[in-house]
Amino acid sequence: MIGKLKGTVDDIDGTNLVVDVAGLGYELEVSARVLEFGCTVGDAISLSTHFVVREDAQLLYGFADSDERDLFRIFIRINGVGPRMAMALISSMPPAALAAAVQENDIAQLTRVPGVGKKTAERLMVELRSRTELLLSQASSAVPVPSRGAGQGQEAEDALIALGYKPHQASAAIAEALVSLQETETKDMSTEALVTWVLRRFARGAAS
Repeated sequence: MIGKLKGTVDDIDGTNLVVDVAGLGYELEVSARVLEFGCTVGDAISLSTHFVVREDAQLLYGFADSDERDLFRIFIRINGVGPRMAMALISSMPPAALAAAVQENDIAQLTRVPGVGKKTAERLMVELRSRTELLLSQASSAVPVPSRGAGQGQEAEDALIALGYKPHQASAAIAEALVSLQETETKDMSTEALVTWVLRRFARGAAS
């Protein structure tokens, strides 16, 4: 099992990289997040990986971190979901968007991912209901730095939208967070506190 690669980017072809590790080139397909980091030929890179052995091929998949790889492994354990579809799911929907779809049982959202039909989406819903914490841990680590000049409420809404929430969902969630945090002793109304409150509230709602 190849669980991690650390080396230099030797070649980039679409979603495929060749990573030079001490003179040995590993060819692997990577997630959208890896490419979003702006890797170029010659860059040092460290990837969490998953190795797939088939009768006709040996395939290596690369991920930005171990959480992303764990999500990939959850997907491929679901009947009807292979590595290609799992990569499409990871690359097409941010973790918070997946969590939102699961909470709302929004099967249509999942069927927008290439290759995901209604039956597969229904199976994904069942499997992911118990995995919301993993989705939210990834979402929390991906919260963007807000732009200056806007109030914390608007900044927090923008952050949630960037994480995959729909605008009306983000607005309603932040309104609820503002009321709740105002009643606490600390009254921490920072953007980070608002987003964290929503993600925690969301996790409790998905688990119920």
